[in-house]
Amino acid sequence: MSHKLLDILVCPVTKGRLIYDRDKQELISRSARLAYPIIDGKPIMLESEARPLTQQEVEQR
Repeated sequence: MSHKLLDILVCPVTKGRLIYDRDKQELISRSARLAYPIIDGKPIMLESEARPLTQQEVEQR
C-alpha cells in the first residue's frame, strides 16, 4: 500500500483516518469499527464489503 494513497484515503463512513494492516491486507477504521479489504492491491472502500471489528481488535490498535 502506497503511503501517498494511504494519506489520501479516509473512511467513507466517518471520514476519519485509516490504519494499514499489512498482515491482513485491510484498511482499519477504528472510529467506524470496520476493516476494509485490499484485494489485488486495490482497497475496497465500500461499507457493505467491510467487516466489523471485534472489541478486542479495536482495543489492540
